[in-house]
Amino acid sequence: MSQECIFDKIVKKESPAEIEYEDADVMAFWDVAPKAPTHILIIPKKHIESIDHITEEDLPLLGKMIMAAKKVAEKKGLTTDGYKLVINNGPGVGQTVPHLHMHLLGGKRMGEV
Repeated sequence: MSQECIFDKIVKKESPAEIEYEDADVMAFWDVAPKAPTHILIIPKKHIESIDHITEEDLPLLGKMIMAAKKVAEKKGLTTDGYKLVINNGPGVGQTVPHLHMHLLGGKRMGEV
């Protein structure tokens, strides 16, 4: 693993987070700087820096992240009006933490990508 990041510390329960979902492989918690009424981050517990760092063996883990997002969206009542899933890849497009994460955004009307 490269240098430990804040998400690694959250996974190890060394830093606080408002956790919405957790299983053996994935964790979902509220973003500390929300861009929507519902803004939850879904991360793999395994440290993967970005999409550029995934391997074939990580594919099941990516599927688990999407399933976790679906479960959280259902729990938060977002399935009727919809929600957005976003993965930023690299600092040039807004990835501020070097740990793969997906943004689950909902609760307001958002523009198209």
